[in-house]
Amino acid sequence: MSAVAARAADGGRAAAELLRRRRARVSLEDYAQAVDVPGRPVSADPDAWMFAPVESPLALHHRVILRALQRCMTTRYGRLMIFAPPGSAKSSYASVVAPTWFMGARPGARVILASYATQIAAKQSRRARQICRSPVYRGIFGADLPKDQSAVEAWALTSGSELMAAGILAGITGNRADGLVIDDPVAGREEAESEAVRLKTLDAYQDDLQTRLVPGGWTVLMMTRWAVHDLAGMILPEDYDGRSGPVRCRDGMVWEVLRIPARADREDDPVGRRPGEYLWPEWFDAAHWRLVEDSPAPAARRTWQALYQQTPVVASGTLFRREWIRWYGADELPAHLSRYMASDFAVTAGAGDWTEHGVWGVCVEGDLWALDWWSGREATDTSIRAALALLDQHGPALVWYGERGVIEASIGPAIERAMAERRVRCARELLPAVGDKTARAQSFRAYCEAGRVHLPRGMAWAQRLLEQLVAFPTPGAPDDAVDVCGLIGRALDRLSNARVPAPKVNRAPQPFTEAWFDRQPDEAGRAARERYYR
Repeated sequence: MSAVAARAADGGRAAAELLRRRRARVSLEDYAQAVDVPGRPVSADPDAWMFAPVESPLALHHRVILRALQRCMTTRYGRLMIFAPPGSAKSSYASVVAPTWFMGARPGARVILASYATQIAAKQSRRARQICRSPVYRGIFGADLPKDQSAVEAWALTSGSELMAAGILAGITGNRADGLVIDDPVAGREEAESEAVRLKTLDAYQDDLQTRLVPGGWTVLMMTRWAVHDLAGMILPEDYDGRSGPVRCRDGMVWEVLRIPARADREDDPVGRRPGEYLWPEWFDAAHWRLVEDSPAPAARRTWQALYQQTPVVASGTLFRREWIRWYGADELPAHLSRYMASDFAVTAGAGDWTEHGVWGVCVEGDLWALDWWSGREATDTSIRAALALLDQHGPALVWYGERGVIEASIGPAIERAMAERRVRCARELLPAVGDKTARAQSFRAYCEAGRVHLPRGMAWAQRLLEQLVAFPTPGAPDDAVDVCGLIGRALDRLSNARVPAPKVNRAPQPFTEAWFDRQPDEAGRAARERYYR
């Protein structure tokens, strides 16, 4: 090669390198391809500092994850949930690559990386440090990790950007952050299904982590779903149906949800797969996923739905079974129903209990048909208005059932006043609070077992009701809707079946025409004709 050609080649390489660096600074996806992503440790030492680069190139779902991460990190109050199966390399990109990109692109940025245990967060911190120590990182952002930085739980770049790694339950105080990455906030199913651990995790998320964010700070929650009521489940709306995209959650924020199941099960799969197609086929063949999906082990199906499909189901209780419930469409609702309503009021608004109102119909044959539902953690006056609105919508219920006790004694007068003000005419009947919750649900259970309870298809509240029934009486699982069912079950001997109204008879006077006379019996017709023409 001539000297001129060599200089031209060198110039071309230099220009390509400058373009690569420029793109890496503005695009997280390009940045992930420019750096060596640390993978497995080079030794068995748990405190090892060196990691071998990942062996696989960016897959399509990695690109989808990286784009979502950048949207979140560059959006004021950005919120992102990432659900993906084990082995999908989500942590490599969300907990290692993305924070280092944000720290380089935003000098002075501060990031908190949290996990269920400090040592797990520290491992990801070590991997992030390796990227920041590389010449490639220095070439892209002009910053690196000083040699005197040896701590793994907290370290800073020469640009002033900082990262702190900690366990979510360890207590994070005294540190502010522009962004928060939560990588697997629970260790496993046992912790996810423990009410005490769930509430501690939620408190730590709300009180320790979210309060550390500066105004406008972003949050990434990444996890495999272990249980319906894990941290993500307590933030997502109760009617979450597994969709990806923007979702308004119970914390009042709009989260971008990225649910990437091992096997696509929706037409709107975020990776663009058709239903039935498996994830990452260039790395995992179908047999890899089917080892779990087709396993005959008793717990395998539950594991597949939770960890691999990211759609956990409520653990079965001991009282109700899914197959007992009958489902109906709008065109299958009986024409004649006697209507009733039952309510279970919460003690205080915003506490763990929910106020539940259920409207039920009893058909001619005596089956129960769930017609409408309202639930909320609202103030008493709001809950009462909701109940009266259901009565207005469905017509005055024959009886509105409740339960005697301390709650009724405190809110009963308010209910009576509200009914009088709105001129709602409806009989209220209060049943005695006898036995425990399981005993009070027995009559309703018998109807379910007999296949005489019907829920409407396609209604989120009906699916929520079913999940509470099949979980009951699992400790820690919500059961306020079950209390409403128990009230209806205890009132069964008081409920009246619907009646088919008698056909209307047209008794309007008929004209005295010859045709009318001819339709009368012979003797009666002749006598009537004689009287008429007399």
